[in-house]
Amino acid sequence: MGTIHRSGVLKKSNDSARLIITTILGVVFGFFVGISFPSVSVTKLNFHAAIVNDRSKSSESHRPNDIPKIYVPENPRGAESLPPGIVVSESDFYLRRLWGEPKEDLKSKPKYLVTFTVGFEQRNNIDAAVKKFSEDFTILLFHYDGRTSEWDQFEWSRRAIHVSAKRQTKWWYAKRFLHPDVVAAYDYIFIWDEDLGVQHFNAEKYLNLVKKHGLEISQPGLEPNNGLTWQMTKRRGDSEVHKETLEKPGWCSDPHLPPCAAFVEIMAPVFSRQAWRCVWHMIQNDLVHGWGLDFALRRCVEPAHEKIGVVDSQWIVHQVIPSLGSQGQADAGKAPWEGVRERCRKEWALFQNRLANADKEYLAQIRT
Repeated sequence: MGTIHRSGVLKKSNDSARLIITTILGVVFGFFVGISFPSVSVTKLNFHAAIVNDRSKSSESHRPNDIPKIYVPENPRGAESLPPGIVVSESDFYLRRLWGEPKEDLKSKPKYLVTFTVGFEQRNNIDAAVKKFSEDFTILLFHYDGRTSEWDQFEWSRRAIHVSAKRQTKWWYAKRFLHPDVVAAYDYIFIWDEDLGVQHFNAEKYLNLVKKHGLEISQPGLEPNNGLTWQMTKRRGDSEVHKETLEKPGWCSDPHLPPCAAFVEIMAPVFSRQAWRCVWHMIQNDLVHGWGLDFALRRCVEPAHEKIGVVDSQWIVHQVIPSLGSQGQADAGKAPWEGVRERCRKEWALFQNRLANADKEYLAQIRT
């Protein structure tokens, strides 16, 4: 038993010594390997980093999975994944060439935009109106009768923008083609009917008065003896601009509210860039005649009774030609324009109800 005990201890001691020696040799070997090849390991790390940097800098070597993920919440909606430096969020109606250097395309950049919704039968009236606007204005025609090329008889028409969709109104066009980011290049946007007499109107003088009186939404005064019109929009012969009026008793609950103030009609409105951004969002997609919109424009400027007004010294005549109205569908015993007018009244009621309901919903949300 004793012999067996001593041999077991001896064997155990030998194993322990062998383990210690092996460990020491491993540490020493590792140390010498480490100090013998430091440049190799550093070089490999630097080479790997260079590859990563080159991939991030060179778009040509990108594979789809190599493109870095970008999310910039300040970018316009839908463009969050683009690098901000490439984002162009606004546009214009400036015509570009098909050749040459892009930077040399434009000899001038018009500062204002004027739109007319037109039929070819009113071409002479539109010709007279367009000539009241200088080259500082981009001319945009919306054609509700589909006749566009025939307008080339007018020299200015070849520089104009033509958009055609049959039997549509100017507010239908405005919602689809005058997005605020598309017209952002223009300080003021004119959205006019085709049956306006402009003998007493000058666009530059008009805008000088708009700026002088701080108007964000405006219209020229209307000849008071021609057609049915609101008291507020009738021209006054003793002032440059007016912003309020007296209406029939009971028509105005507040002298600062429509139709006694903060009010212009939808036949010939002029909007600043900032005001139009708000108004565009308020235009309903399915309500195309715009009735009732004029009573709500005040929501887009503050204070409305100071920034909405009528320019008296540059005035127009509403000729009351039911040109677009004649494009309507004739019902039994009714003229086409009567059906159009009936829809106008229905749209006014719908818009009022939607606005009232939206106000209620919003107030309910902020109270909870």
